[in-house]
Amino acid sequence: MMRWAPVFLALAASACSNAPVRIESRALADQISRSPDHFIIAAVDNEPSAFAARAGSTPRGYDGIAAYGPSAAARQMMRALENDYGLREVSAWPIDPLHMHCAVLEVPQGTDRYTMLTALAHDRRIRLAQPLQSFTTRTEGTRTEGYNDPYVGLQRGFQQMDVADAHPWSQGEGIKVAIIDTGADTEHPDLRSNIAAAANFVDSDDRQFRLDRHGTEVAGVIAAIANNREGIVGIAPGVRLLLFKACWQARFDADAARCNSFTLARALVAAFDAHAQIINLSLAGPADPLLTDLIREGLRRGVLFVGAAPADASAGNAGLLHQAGVIEVASTGDQSAAGNQSAPGTVLYAPGREILTLMPGGRYDFASGDSIATAQVTGVLALLLAKKGGLSAADAYRVLHDTSAHPGGGISVDACAAVVSLVGHGFCNPITDAKVADEHRQRIALH
Repeated sequence: MMRWAPVFLALAASACSNAPVRIESRALADQISRSPDHFIIAAVDNEPSAFAARAGSTPRGYDGIAAYGPSAAARQMMRALENDYGLREVSAWPIDPLHMHCAVLEVPQGTDRYTMLTALAHDRRIRLAQPLQSFTTRTEGTRTEGYNDPYVGLQRGFQQMDVADAHPWSQGEGIKVAIIDTGADTEHPDLRSNIAAAANFVDSDDRQFRLDRHGTEVAGVIAAIANNREGIVGIAPGVRLLLFKACWQARFDADAARCNSFTLARALVAAFDAHAQIINLSLAGPADPLLTDLIREGLRRGVLFVGAAPADASAGNAGLLHQAGVIEVASTGDQSAAGNQSAPGTVLYAPGREILTLMPGGRYDFASGDSIATAQVTGVLALLLAKKGGLSAADAYRVLHDTSAHPGGGISVDACAAVVSLVGHGFCNPITDAKVADEHRQRIALH
């Protein structure tokens, strides 16, 4: 078995040269987390010039991808804005998919952030100006005889979604799934051979990356290795994982984590560059212009986005991921997301309570929350995409919605029924699943 040696990308500390530079500490994340109201994000137009990245500076899976730097005009314009408004650049980076040069800027002491944003919004040099916003991870504390993984019988969600009967048809072989979250245990014996790349957009702490809990839990649900005589089985054990750390844990011994517009934007661009086919965002947070533009760009490229449904999607409180094209997920039985049953989309449900998954240090434990349910659906999407490449977000949602089962009176994505309805033949076990698939196969026509 080939061992994968993780390579971690650090955040750009400034944009004063044509080559990327590195932050060697967690100072930026710590500074922002202590006083987020002192920072904004601003962007100007940028027509970047290609440059060759330093050898070995990118993780495996990025080979051959062109890197871009800010143009001289963009750098000069950003410097002029700093001088004109008394701002201080903390970090800056070019976002090639949007043809813009972005910067995190510190607002002068005594200046109201929204007064500053109002002024910038009327400056013709500015393409985008917004608060640096905070996001959090969404968390709370079948037949199995075909597997030699010792804990598979304890995987409640695996059984409820009838994943075992989907695996003969698909295991998500070769599908690239990006997890934008905390770090994850890249040395976990039930995960490491499925990791294609990892990048750190928070700091340069490789050890903490491997100790992060939330990303490890999400990765385990999606891609834990099957039939390796270790632990559990992932929903899609054939996928190739791209682990992008954009969030940092609030406490060492807890799942809760925080992210911001800056780290999430960097991770999204990295996912595009790595040709991710599915992006898992188990997050909660406000609507964000920069991140919304990046998600729309990803959708235009055919990327499938799976996100945790907001607890309350009422007007003005819909959040970042409640937008057309994003597949929203809540935990089975969680009626708090019922308000999402309106435009721009409806919510899918998957098991998210007491789900056995991976923990750092090669361990296993139970985890709960909409984050876990989101990961379950990401795994099922990978099963579908392995059978039908180029599946659109609308068609993927329709397949999952129309084949959802009702175990114990609840609603849950049914992996086997979804795969069978897509391939157009076969059946699931028990026979009731076959009937569900049969009914929906007559209505689903994906050409």
